[in-house]
Amino acid sequence: MAQGFPNSFNVDSGNSNSPYAAEAWIEPWLLKHSTFYRKHLTRDGRQESKSSRRASIIDAEIQSRKNSVAATERNDSEDSTAAGAYSTMADIKEPERIIKTDLWQFGARQRTDGPYADNLDIDVLIVGAGFGGAYVLYEMRKAGYSTVLYDAGTSFGGTWRWNVYPGARVDSPVPIYELAIPEVYNTWHWTTNYPDWRELQAYFDHVDKTLELSKDCAFKSVVTSAEFDESDGKWNVVTADGRKAKARFLVVAAGFAAKRYIPGFESMDKFRGTMCHSSFWPNEGIDYKGKRVAVIGTGASGVQMIQAMGPEATQLDVYQRTPNLALPMGKRDLTKEEQDALKPYYPEILAYRERCFAGFHYDLCERNTFDDTPEERQAHFDKLWKQAGFALWLGGYKDYLFDDKANDEAYKYWRKCQSPRVKNPDKARILFPEKKPHPFGVKRPCLEQSYYEVLDRDNVGLIDINEKSGTPIVGFTEKGIKTSDGKEREYDIIALATGFDVVTGGMTSMGLKSIHGTLLKDEWKEGAQTYLGTTISGYPNMFHLYGPHGPTLLANGPSAVEIQGRWIRDAINFATRQKLKYINPSKEASDEWKKRINDLGNLTLFPTTRSTYMGGTVPGKKNEMTCYAGGVNAYKDEIRGKLTDWVGFEVVAN
Repeated sequence: MAQGFPNSFNVDSGNSNSPYAAEAWIEPWLLKHSTFYRKHLTRDGRQESKSSRRASIIDAEIQSRKNSVAATERNDSEDSTAAGAYSTMADIKEPERIIKTDLWQFGARQRTDGPYADNLDIDVLIVGAGFGGAYVLYEMRKAGYSTVLYDAGTSFGGTWRWNVYPGARVDSPVPIYELAIPEVYNTWHWTTNYPDWRELQAYFDHVDKTLELSKDCAFKSVVTSAEFDESDGKWNVVTADGRKAKARFLVVAAGFAAKRYIPGFESMDKFRGTMCHSSFWPNEGIDYKGKRVAVIGTGASGVQMIQAMGPEATQLDVYQRTPNLALPMGKRDLTKEEQDALKPYYPEILAYRERCFAGFHYDLCERNTFDDTPEERQAHFDKLWKQAGFALWLGGYKDYLFDDKANDEAYKYWRKCQSPRVKNPDKARILFPEKKPHPFGVKRPCLEQSYYEVLDRDNVGLIDINEKSGTPIVGFTEKGIKTSDGKEREYDIIALATGFDVVTGGMTSMGLKSIHGTLLKDEWKEGAQTYLGTTISGYPNMFHLYGPHGPTLLANGPSAVEIQGRWIRDAINFATRQKLKYINPSKEASDEWKKRINDLGNLTLFPTTRSTYMGGTVPGKKNEMTCYAGGVNAYKDEIRGKLTDWVGFEVVAN
């Protein structure tokens, strides 16, 4: 997380927290934000009038500053410099507030030496410092490669450096949710089976310190373009602050949630209170106690924010489009003694993850739903419910994600267990509809602790913004939010728990260019294309993990990235030992893998619902299966089978 940055900054004051405050020249800042307003603050492809005015104001300011500098130079004033002419922005009256929407807004060069130096020429460049980046850096250094890692945050942790909103907590239990590196887990102890963001940051600090990772890392470094030179056999990479680097191999470990999604609600810039996306929540926090708060969205972030903020806010209004079919988390304390007693078995415990469908210690029941009598089904469901966590989702009958009638049984059981927790009949009707809003399990269930009790509180409102059944948001005012029924509700804080351009957004926003001269963001407008969920045709010697067409959102993170990380390590080793200039997956192999992904998805109920598994809810984004739905265990064997003889790859020797 970029420490010390507020959720937005005031242009009038020339806020020193701006990532560009250290620049001697203010013109790059102005140019960048003129572009920002033209590109990002649009509605349905049309520029908002106020956004357009703001861009024009900034353009005019740029020209004014240029004219000022030119006049100063003509007058040959004593010690007058362009930097001096650009030293203040107090005369710019608009834009007053800029909501953080992109990682480049956090880029700032820390140093000029070591991994921060210009013109690096190395073996491997990794982008991203979450589980995937940390694991690949560890493996690359062990193998003897000169390696540098770039990350937009301030340290290791990936999503846990950014997701520091109230209540942020992982929904995968430990030790399942940690790296299988003995020197790390043998010297670490958790306080709970579901750690919060503070403990997860501490864990990543421990990983960093134990493995001495940071010496090869450049933080607050945002990649904005990358292109492969076929003649040189190297990637040419540029960062937001202008640094350049060359690398034989590029590994994109951006993860599934690197690109935030902020919906194009009308007039967002009118709101005069505090507005922030959940994943750009400032490290120092936002004081919501005794305040009027709105949370837009009820995905994982929304559920956790609502739990934390509801009891302490004067008023909390929840804007819900689709009810979250949340499951009890089952959080409990862990002692050092019980963890130490398990440590000798960690190798087996962590290896077992990769033999289970989703990389957890759950597997679907071998029976179909209607193989059991109603009484037997009840007993089976009760056993899973008692386990808590994802047991009902990942340990259900083997047909319930394939057959809608079987799925009905899972939904009815969930509804019977959760609905008694909400006494308010109007809220219960919205939260637990008799007809399921979508098949149970085709959206990843969130794990909750007190979600329904908080929603049932008198100071918590529930506004249905579903286009069919509710009153959608139509605009923002200076004081709050207006819905289609004409109501305006006033707030001090608006939290945007609106999710991400999932799975693909992190990669399409990096300026990746193919050897054919096309940009990845353009190529993927009609859907993602990869080979094996680790490589992309036209992007030689580039690998990615925990992204499109791998298990990703259908898997526990560390389980998936270690499978892919080892594959990437071995691919780089093989290419190096065979003295290859580059490997490049063929278009035919990529097309076949895309068909494989769709075929696996089409067997299930996933395509029936727009969800993160189907690309998310970003307007205009293709609705398609983004993850490998055959299970972590099958995926590992399948991609391994392609590696030995470079099946599906064009191989070019030095």
